[in-house]
Amino acid sequence: MRTSFLGFALLGLTTASPSKLSGGQHATCSTFNASRLSLRENGSRNTLEWRMWLELNGNPISPWHDVPLYPDANDTSVVNFVVEIPRWTAGKIEIKRDEPLNPIFHDERDDAPRFRENVWPYKAHPFLYGSIPQTWESPNFNHSFTGYPGDNDSMDLFDIGQDPGYYGQVKQVKILGGLAVVDDDETDWKMMGIDAKDPLAVLVNSVENVENYRPGTTQAFYEWYVGFEAEKTPIVGEAYQNQTFCLRQIVESHVFWQELVAGTVDPNEIETAQTSIESLWDYISCEEAPKEFDLPKKNKPGRPVEVPKKYQGWFFYSEEGELLDPSTQD
Repeated sequence: MRTSFLGFALLGLTTASPSKLSGGQHATCSTFNASRLSLRENGSRNTLEWRMWLELNGNPISPWHDVPLYPDANDTSVVNFVVEIPRWTAGKIEIKRDEPLNPIFHDERDDAPRFRENVWPYKAHPFLYGSIPQTWESPNFNHSFTGYPGDNDSMDLFDIGQDPGYYGQVKQVKILGGLAVVDDDETDWKMMGIDAKDPLAVLVNSVENVENYRPGTTQAFYEWYVGFEAEKTPIVGEAYQNQTFCLRQIVESHVFWQELVAGTVDPNEIETAQTSIESLWDYISCEEAPKEFDLPKKNKPGRPVEVPKKYQGWFFYSEEGELLDPSTQD
């Protein structure tokens, strides 16, 4: 698999000789190969201390900076996708942007692990949710389509395929469209995709196609985002944007990421250490990374902590749009 270099030439970046690099991947970490990935877990799930690192050939890498954007540079409609939240799970799991090699962690709210409510008729997250590697929604300027700065993260994607997924999984996903969400006055794209291996993937190339085969689902997902992510704020354009437009947004976000890892823009506290492009300033070999960053040497998962009972039941919206917690009602 090869990473895209669109924009690197414009930035004046160079790579090592072709004998050392294949599509930007350094020989000591080998060419990126999704079948050679594994996970290193430390701590108990559903706690703030829990971390999960992505590994290539047994060595930790960054799921944000080392996984190529495109599995095949000749087909930009399919991207790699890092699963952060498996379907129907409540934990708000993200990639840690301010720690070396960006491990997966449990996000927090009020100094406690953050969970998504089961709001009738949805069970937590009704799809796989995660991020598109080698993209960045830059907060350094207002984006032209939304009029707001980026949220300082990689682009988000939700996969509507049948596979429920697992934490840290890297999948190949076909882009179908997307929603331009503005969350807390920040641009926060939510790209819709489908697992390239899903039987439906060969039949659909757009949001409209999905409706032909899965009636009602795209509207349900739209309403979920309006209620949760945007906190009743309308989606920009009040509709899904089409595949062509969204693919352009991904390319643009990829260029922003290239500027980020090249060190030519304000990184906004993002850790850009990566193991795949030796010519970049924040490169570290995958063999040296564990010692340099004091990472756990072995996979050492703890016993998962139970999800708080509050998030195991159902929540409801009132007629006024207020979220009702049955556990607090008389």
